[in-house]
Amino acid sequence: MTARPLYLDYHATTPVDPRVLAEMLPYFTEKFGNPASRQHAWGWDAASAVDAARAQVARLINATPAEIIFTSGASESNNLALKGCAESQRERGGHIVTVATEHKSVLDACKRLGTCGCEVTVLGVAPDGLVDLDDLRRAMTPRTVLVSVMAANNEIGTLQPLGEIGAIAHEHGVLLHTDAAQAAGKVPIDVRAMNIDLLSLTGHKLYGPKGAGALFVAKTKPRLALAPQIDGGGHEHGLRSGTLNVPGIVGLGRATEICREEMPVESRRLAGLRDRLLDGLRARLDGVSVNGTLERRLPHNLHVSFAGVEGEALLMAIGDLAVSTGSACSSGSQAPSHVLQAIGAVKDGGGASIRFGLGRNTTAEEIDYAIDRVVTVVSSLRGVAAK
Repeated sequence: MTARPLYLDYHATTPVDPRVLAEMLPYFTEKFGNPASRQHAWGWDAASAVDAARAQVARLINATPAEIIFTSGASESNNLALKGCAESQRERGGHIVTVATEHKSVLDACKRLGTCGCEVTVLGVAPDGLVDLDDLRRAMTPRTVLVSVMAANNEIGTLQPLGEIGAIAHEHGVLLHTDAAQAAGKVPIDVRAMNIDLLSLTGHKLYGPKGAGALFVAKTKPRLALAPQIDGGGHEHGLRSGTLNVPGIVGLGRATEICREEMPVESRRLAGLRDRLLDGLRARLDGVSVNGTLERRLPHNLHVSFAGVEGEALLMAIGDLAVSTGSACSSGSQAPSHVLQAIGAVKDGGGASIRFGLGRNTTAEEIDYAIDRVVTVVSSLRGVAAK
């Protein structure tokens, strides 16, 4: 192992793939044009690059290029989807249904909408993190305009049954939004087959640049209307004004293209490494419990609790492993994870929890090293000899 910590926090962010960086670099220098400048070659080149990226992103989720709106990332996309939908459909009703384990950019946006007259229903989940479809049906009212359920949980990796959720929403004439920041590029997503109307994704979770994301807005009849949250200039079909981040968009497009091509092989490899990690920990430690479900889970995610160990002590002791207790977007908070609370995994004496996020650069050697380090530290904190 090198002197640097071993990175196993790929849910927080990913490194930019060298192939992505190579595609981006010219758009910082010789191809620096503004795609809104339609009078000369610099603008034409930039616009052409944005169009190509739009098509690449669309192919990842079986959308059309015209349905892709570029944003700064998944948090902005989530806010545009929720607030834009609530505002544009205010006359029909103001009821939104979401889930207790959603990312804070969804939960906090819903909380803000709640202060502006919207009614928000937050559904609980089962211990495996899955939504109860009967609870969803019961939550529907004539005033419901949107259901927002994330594709894959950013902490415990649970994959929600989006096709069934979307079918229920559509039965009631309600739109489905999904935060797919963790799922896009890791597991197959088909917005048509899954009945998805709005989908958020971001580049830095799939080996693209930070600061570049997208919102899929389905082309429907009548047209799916969203109220823009950033005005001025009418960029992105009037939904998101502002000069486009051309290098970031180019990088996002190339990153999604690589993911689409390599996903089947890479997902199998990472699932194998994930299982190797879990089997190694369970073989040498007692009191290891998995948070979430292993049957419907992101291939590169493992979230486990260790009984009889205090969380902060464990993280401090394994400082050479870059891991997490939960969402990087809530870093700095010592409060228990809202996701673990929702699935009932936070209790007195419940032990320390760690999220392992495996990635494109993770090797079997690194997994074995991580097993050794965690076993040694947990055993020491428990006051027992390591197996």
